[in-house]
Amino acid sequence: MTTAVAPRLGPRLWAALIVLGFVGQVAWTVENMYLNVFVYDTISDDPGAIATMVAASALAATLATLLIGAVSDRTGRRRVFISVGYVLWGLVTAAFGFVTVDAVAGVVSAAGAVLVAVIAVIALDCLMSLLGAGANDAAFQAWVTDVTHPGNRGRVESVLATMPLVAMLAVFGGFDALTRAGNWRLFFLITGAAIVVVGVASWFLVRDRPDPARQEGGYLSSLVHGLRPAVMRANPGLYLALAAWSIWGISTQVFLPYLIIYVQRYLNIEGYAIVLAVVLTGASAVSVVCGRYVDRIGKIRFLLPAVAVYGAGLLLMTVARGMIPVIAAGLVMMSGFMLVLAPIGAIVRDYSPPGRAGHVQGLRMVFAILIPMIVGPSLGAAVIKGADEHYEELGVLKQVPTPAVFLAAAAVLVLIVVPVLALRRREGR
Repeated sequence: MTTAVAPRLGPRLWAALIVLGFVGQVAWTVENMYLNVFVYDTISDDPGAIATMVAASALAATLATLLIGAVSDRTGRRRVFISVGYVLWGLVTAAFGFVTVDAVAGVVSAAGAVLVAVIAVIALDCLMSLLGAGANDAAFQAWVTDVTHPGNRGRVESVLATMPLVAMLAVFGGFDALTRAGNWRLFFLITGAAIVVVGVASWFLVRDRPDPARQEGGYLSSLVHGLRPAVMRANPGLYLALAAWSIWGISTQVFLPYLIIYVQRYLNIEGYAIVLAVVLTGASAVSVVCGRYVDRIGKIRFLLPAVAVYGAGLLLMTVARGMIPVIAAGLVMMSGFMLVLAPIGAIVRDYSPPGRAGHVQGLRMVFAILIPMIVGPSLGAAVIKGADEHYEELGVLKQVPTPAVFLAAAAVLVLIVVPVLALRRREGR
């Protein structure tokens, strides 16, 4: 990996990176966290339903990223996929507001209304994930690789890594009152409209590279290129980084889909929005401050200490009770979360073969999204069912997540040491 002097990133480029990165993560926050709460509060408390929805959407997102990534590599164009994709993504997000058990009960029997509503939400979630992944994970992320350089990617990734947390903070702070009041339709309409507006604006902010490295060869060959054993042997650094990302992703998905429910229902912290606001603000600040050191220290050298911080945070969350201890433990955990994400993302970009940036984003979806979002939530659901703890709401017993989800996440995280040490050995050679 080269360490040549990086070119300067201009104001319009930074504006595109921040606006598209932020609003894209707003959409993923709605999809990854609030959609789970929406299902839990209004349709079914079965954690298996949430795990199924997460896994199905991950599969849809992976397929979309592989397909759109390959197409954008062949054309050398990213802007059209970003702009059109964001607009459609926003429209589908708004549509969730019209899916309710009562609306379904008007079409089918009351006994089957819950099942049909769950199926409808899962189907709509898959469509949302197809559009969002094509626009954000395939086109936008490949464009970021196109317009950045190994000498500035640590800094860029540190800024982009804050976007999930900043987006969570914006959604919690700006719209949590709507969800608590049960006004889900307005919640989805507002967030959907914001995504549409940014999709239109992206046409004027994003500029494709004037000399794109177009990928030649057949489309099917491009689609499956990175899954060939010969390609894996030729790019060991890339696949070691993706393996590390996959382990980290599984660890996060063990607890993340159930995090809001855990804080609100198990810990009985009604002011959970305050907890999340403080934790996310602090973790974002840590990521930005430390981001400048990722490139200086070295992305791979930075990784293991970051993993240690994240693991310590997970263990602290298992014993934290009350608002202040949970804020302290959450700050350590989410700071480590961010500090791991930034170098891994930058390493994958550095190891991306020329002309394959879009395809690598498809591989990233397989390793960092599909596998984690199938394995992680299922592990989390199994842990929750095994703990068999409930709370009562209006005379109805509902399952609730327990601290064991953080302990399970920490156990998974230990496995990341293997690929990270292999990357360090390669760097040493």
